[in-house]
Amino acid sequence: MTRSITVTGDGTAEAVPDLLTLTLAVEVRRETAAHAYDDAAAVALSVTEALRRHGVADGNLRTSGLNLRPDVVWVENEGQKVTGYVASTDLVARLGPPHLAPAAISAAITAGGNNVRINGIEQGFSDSSAVAASAQDAAWHDAEAKARRFAELAASRLGQVLSIEQRPSHDRPVPVAGDMARTVAAEGVAIEPGTVAVSVSVLVAWELLDAEGRQAPPQ
Repeated sequence: MTRSITVTGDGTAEAVPDLLTLTLAVEVRRETAAHAYDDAAAVALSVTEALRRHGVADGNLRTSGLNLRPDVVWVENEGQKVTGYVASTDLVARLGPPHLAPAAISAAITAGGNNVRINGIEQGFSDSSAVAASAQDAAWHDAEAKARRFAELAASRLGQVLSIEQRPSHDRPVPVAGDMARTVAAEGVAIEPGTVAVSVSVLVAWELLDAEGRQAPPQ
């Protein structure tokens, strides 16, 4: 049986994001379901038109939800009572570079007024292949260093690679502290771009040889 050693290598690479995705919620309360639905549609249209005027292409705008429900309250001695209807929808917009986002966000909020709220922003990459490749390099070097260290402790050396398995990678926001933080807003709330980190984990198995480079006998 071939002796082997299996280790996990972890690697992370960071880069400044070039893409910001905004999620907005439109919510309208009216006395009738029809009025709530129609007015929510009108607000959503105003918001999307404002975003288009700030360079957001149709392909970067998406409706992600639509809901119409009664607005119910509890009234003493009467039980539940319908006081109106609520229509809501979510809009997702890819705004492009973060430094262009504040003006577009401000315009969308102005267009929607009190019927719109921000559900979140997410920074990322339009193409993450380069930063992912750097994270893979780091994960490989980490795995190799660990394997060599354990082989030395076992008075052995590494042979050929027997298997490689990459675990799922993920992006995570990493704030940039102190003087490195850069405010990119021209108007509206400032957005700190920071950096986004891509992390990769790789599981690698090596053949384990003896100190002379021969297949070590099993122990």
